[in-house]
Formats: sequence, structure tokens, C-alpha cells
Amino acid sequence: MSVHASGFDHSEAGAHALDAADALAPCRARFALPLAPDGSIAAYLCGHSLGAAPRAARDIVAQELTDWERRGVLGHEQAQRAWIGYAELLQADLAMLVGAAPQEVVAMNSLSVNLHLLLASFYRPTARRHRILVEAGAFSSDRHVVTSQLRWHGRDPAASLIELAPRAGEDLLRPSDIDAAIDAAGDSLALVLWPGVQYRTGQLFELARLTALAHDVGAAVVLDLAHAIGNVPLALHAWSVDGAAWCSYKYLNGGPGAIGGAFIHEQHTRTGNLPRLEGWWGHAAATRFAMSPQFEAGSGAAAWQISNPPILSAAPLLASLAEFRGAGLPALRAKSLQLTAYLRSLLQAQCGAALAIITGAGDHERGAQLSVRVAGGRDRAHRVFDALLPRGLVADWREPDIIRLAPVPLYNSFHDVWCAATILRSCLAVT
Repeated sequence: MSVHASGFDHSEAGAHALDAADALAPCRARFALPLAPDGSIAAYLCGHSLGAAPRAARDIVAQELTDWERRGVLGHEQAQRAWIGYAELLQADLAMLVGAAPQEVVAMNSLSVNLHLLLASFYRPTARRHRILVEAGAFSSDRHVVTSQLRWHGRDPAASLIELAPRAGEDLLRPSDIDAAIDAAGDSLALVLWPGVQYRTGQLFELARLTALAHDVGAAVVLDLAHAIGNVPLALHAWSVDGAAWCSYKYLNGGPGAIGGAFIHEQHTRTGNLPRLEGWWGHAAATRFAMSPQFEAGSGAAAWQISNPPILSAAPLLASLAEFRGAGLPALRAKSLQLTAYLRSLLQAQCGAALAIITGAGDHERGAQLSVRVAGGRDRAHRVFDALLPRGLVADWREPDIIRLAPVPLYNSFHDVWCAATILRSCLAVT
């Protein structure tokens, strides 16, 4: 036994013991895990990029194909899961994951499309209030959305976009600096677009605090939850977040290109005064097929739907959401924190100064992802990364020198984490 100061036994037997005590361990068998080059099951720590496939997804997709083949257009009403109401099948579980009422969420489109729809509603610039605050390291698509929205409204991003970066020599944004940026913008601030978890560093943000501060200066808040939903606890309704959007192919395991989703707080839908871009599927369901030229808004967030849901990209999500429902968010979060603490302990003990973990260590600072920087510069870091997959570890790379590792509690084991740390150590030794 090799018990570290963290309290973890770093031996392989210690990893197996943690798995034997894990109440969520049976969930792993209900996912198909990718294979390593030698045909064994890989240490797949890349669920922050594309979640593993729920085994039940194959049967659900097959059923939709069968209904299409046998029923054709009649499948809209006569399929085993009627296609007309497919988005509603996802509603309750998505609401549970983001901490919302069911009518505040809707499954639709993809992440960037939904961000555009939300900004069409919540970014209403005036001569005085026209600025948007984002983090300087935002995912590129988010920045493209924001700058194009600014130009659409005749605004120059150079004047209307505020980009907040970490302090020199630091990787993470200090909460006090976020507070100060909101306060400094004051009544010029129209909107804050912010992630739940920063995609490159894995930093988890204090979203309740950010929302309250933005509202105090009169700004709206829209969140990008791509790396947060299914990963960390969320309470969008209680926090009074105005709007949020997410994709479903990361921690939600909906498959490549899976249907995304959006949240609109009910305070904005009760009055019907919030402007939006509209399409026929956002029309009230009871009269949608009357094809009236007048738009009668559906209830809650459903009014933001433009088109009918893509059934084959929504079907796998049903299988994954059932797993979240069965496991429960508190148990998943507890295991996630233990997995990442175990990974941190192993990396610090086995890799030492050869790696720097840039993700915060506190429970309130991280989700399932740890981002590590390899010492020795970009070229060496990339050589280390390139050596991982041949040895059976699936992780991913972010410029200039960051490797992202995410043990997902639904399907990753403690032995996966032990293997990942062992493989990373071996790659550092030979590069």
C-alpha cells in the first residue's frame, strides 16, 4: 500500500478498492467505452469533449428508424414515441439538470444557434447601454456570436465588447476581478455572456454571484453551459439567470451533433413582452397546425422554438437522461469530486514538477475536468500528448500547451484514473 498525504492509496489495488466501494460503479456497464489501439478498453477521459455512448441509445434510435420505415409521416403521431411531442420528452430531465421549472427549458437546435436566439431577445442596446462582457478566453464560437450580434446592431466590437482576461502570469480569473469589471461597466453594460465552466482551464464560476451583480447594474445574463450541464450543480431559476444555452454531446452523452437546449426564466415569459425571433414550432401546440398567419406563442421557453426537433439527433439523449435520473445529481457530484481529487493526488505524486495543474483544487472551483500544463514548452507538451493514445489514454489538447482530462462519474472508474496517471507519467519519461 502506498498511501499519499491526500489520504488516497496510490497503488493499483487502491484504485480497485475505490471502485469496489463505489455505489455508482454499475452505471459504467450501461455505456459503450471506446477502445485503445490494442483493442482493450481505453482510459477514456474525454467526456468533456464527447461523452461515451449509452448502450440503450442504439435501441432507441433503431425504434425511430423502424417507425419511420413502417409508418412514414404517420410516425409524427403514431410512432412509439410520437415525434410531434419529442422535445417535451426531454423537458423534465433537462429542467432537473439545470435547476429550472420544466416550462423554462426547451430542447432545440445547437448551442451557437441558441445563443444567437437568446441574444436576439436579451441584447437590446441603447445609446448608453450597449456593452457586452465576456471572458477573454471564451470559446471561439461564443466570441463569433457576440461580435456578429454587435455588428448586426450597428455596434463596433472594439467599443462595445469588454473582454476580461486573467491577470498576467495567471490562468484563472479571480472572482474579484469579475466583480470589478461588472461594476466598472455600470450602466453601459447591456449583457454578460459567461460560461458555467471555462472550457480550457476547467474553472467553475460563481454564477449566482455573477448574475446578482450584473442585475444590480441593470444588465441581462446569458450563460453558456456547454461544460456545466450534467457536470456541476445548477440552479438557474433560483439564481434568476435570464437565459442559458447548452449542447448535449459532452457530459450529457447525446452523441455527435446532438440536439442542444435553452433556458429562459419564467419572469420573461409570463408577460409576453420579451422580443424574440419566431418560427412555426414555437406556436402554441394546440393550434400550430391551423397554420394561422398570426403567431400564438407556445408556453414558456417553447415559444423560442423555430423548427420541429431532429428526431434522430434527439433520440440518444433519452437514453443518457435516464442514467442521470437513476443515479441522481448529488451522488454524481460527490463521485466527480472524489475522482478529480484522486486524479490530482496521483498526478502531483507521480509527475511532480513535470506538470502544472491549472484547474483550481477547491470543490467550488472545478467540475469533472482537470487541465494540466506540461513543462518544457509547446513542442514537448505536444509530444507528450501524441504519446498518450498509443498507450491507451484518450484525452485532448488545447493550445498552446494544455492537456484536458475529465473523469466522468457516470462511466469512468477509479481504475481509469489510475491508468491515466500511470500512462501520463510514462509519456513524460520518454519525451
